[in-house]
Amino acid sequence: MPGTPSGPNEEGNTMTTPTGRDFAVVTGASSGIGYELARQFAENGFDLLLAAEDEGITQAAADLRRDGVNDVQAVQVDLATYDGVEELYAAIRAAGRPVDAIAINAGRGIGGDFTRQTDLSDELNVIDLNVRSTVHLAKRVLPDLVSRGAGRVLFTSSIASTMPGTYQAVYNASKSFVQSFAEALRNELKDTGVTVTSLMPGPTDTNFFDRAEMEDTKVGASKKDDPAQVAEQGFKALMKGEEKVVAGSLKTKVQGAASKVMPDSVKAQMHRKMAEPGSAE
Repeated sequence: MPGTPSGPNEEGNTMTTPTGRDFAVVTGASSGIGYELARQFAENGFDLLLAAEDEGITQAAADLRRDGVNDVQAVQVDLATYDGVEELYAAIRAAGRPVDAIAINAGRGIGGDFTRQTDLSDELNVIDLNVRSTVHLAKRVLPDLVSRGAGRVLFTSSIASTMPGTYQAVYNASKSFVQSFAEALRNELKDTGVTVTSLMPGPTDTNFFDRAEMEDTKVGASKKDDPAQVAEQGFKALMKGEEKVVAGSLKTKVQGAASKVMPDSVKAQMHRKMAEPGSAE
């Protein structure tokens, strides 16, 4: 049965009775890859703390706890803000149990000509969510994992991290940061018992392209990978302690492999054809 409150701890926070199951945190979990990652954790016996900025996080948690097997908590919080990350970390601490795994998945993009089309506020919000909040949350959670000598961390990067993002200049750059950050942390923590895995999906069937205002692009209108498949592959890689996984269809995996050998100028032009506004066929 899910854990029940058992009174305040020494810091005045509400504790949760141990359930005998591992505990995972997933950000950006109201829909898409984040929700499917949460489902993977739930189906594999984890209790959950889910976070997202929209009201859908409450319904996502309700859907995952329907059978009454797992303890699932929801926190509606804007991780693009400093206070939002602090609020989430306070909720993690208030759960009164160690984090066995965390999927730092929340992110967004914006498409368009950086100089002539996109708004500065949108581009800065992409940086705040994809980069700043990732660093902030990792800085709070990782010391706890290292002090225990155990834990698994999944960063949602992208195959976009491997190529210049023509008409997605800030988004691709943000994912390049996440990819580099994850790989550096993995090496720093290699002797601590804490593993770091990078999940690198390609175009996936989520609300990403709608929110990024890219539905009129070739990539926005094209067939996309199943987020459930991406999440399953990411979860398996995390549990195996793998360094990274290009997740999704065979087409995405081939694209990920090809990007390793293509010159950046070629990749930039290829990305232009996919992401140029009005390029949808």
